[in-house]
Amino acid sequence: MEPGRIEAGCDEAGRGCLAGPVSCAAVILPEGFSLPGLNDSKQLTARRRDELRPIIEREALAWAVVMVEPEEIDRINILNASIEGMQRALDALTVRPEHILVDGNRFRPYGETPYTTVVKGDATYMSIAAASILAKTHRDEYMLRMAARYPGYGWESNMGYPSKAHREALATLGLTPLHRRSYGPCKALADSADE
Repeated sequence: MEPGRIEAGCDEAGRGCLAGPVSCAAVILPEGFSLPGLNDSKQLTARRRDELRPIIEREALAWAVVMVEPEEIDRINILNASIEGMQRALDALTVRPEHILVDGNRFRPYGETPYTTVVKGDATYMSIAAASILAKTHRDEYMLRMAARYPGYGWESNMGYPSKAHREALATLGLTPLHRRSYGPCKALADSADE
């Protein structure tokens, strides 16, 4: 991070899920920001993520979280949906970044704003780690609500990821409107239903 530069960190959560949206976040932290324990959301417990989230949301200069729904993921693929979601999150920021840091190795130009992709960026840059935590906690909160609406798939614990219980539930209960029909196990069920 360059001193004095307004930098937004971007990350997503839920790329590998069979169900639910991909959650994309952008966060601009104030210069000199420090938060002990801020790290890649996957390295933290759910409890720790929930403790850090309100601090990030309160202390950030700007933050936004955007969900890209399963229908759009199926239409444009998960990589494009993740990039599109991060760019929509950038659009929603109340402060304009001068530079963008993106977790991973793929992004598309965002207007004239320069960007840098960083593999494992959520373990390197605080703004990306903060975006990782917001993306994950907002998505988990949403999937907990959906678990009550679509019981039996275990979303309250697997959050839509392809756990054994989730795959077994797919076989017995079938697809919900939240399932990504372009993903392996879901695609096989969708294809057989169309025959």
